[in-house]
Amino acid sequence: YAAEKVRSGDWAEGEALARSRESLDGLLPRGIETLDNHLFAIVGPDGESVGMLWFAVKERSGSRIAYVYNIAIDPRFRRQGHAERAFDALAHEARRLGLEGIGLHVFGHNRGARSLYEKLGFEATDITMFKPLDDADP
Repeated sequence: YAAEKVRSGDWAEGEALARSRESLDGLLPRGIETLDNHLFAIVGPDGESVGMLWFAVKERSGSRIAYVYNIAIDPRFRRQGHAERAFDALAHEARRLGLEGIGLHVFGHNRGARSLYEKLGFEATDITMFKPLDDADP
């Protein structure tokens, strides 16, 4: 997360690790026992852990939703359908919990993740853009 925030230009490299830890501590003050937070291992067909998914129950426009804070697939297992399966399972779990949708944030530079989310039916709801200026710009 810290590296992605640096890459996106949101945080300076020297402060990123401390800020990401602070953010995580704020979101999970009681660790995995934090109310309305759900952390799951993503398991491959042979029973091996291939990644993880973390979502929290949040409110959006008066509706309760599953907000995905993190999905991570071990690089050795990427592009094998594990993330898609995880989102299918998440949709099932969200319905079981009576939630009305799934939300998430994706960094603009993460084209692979954006492509996956669009394939799964996610739509952009808010887009922040940035253009760096140099001396050659008018």
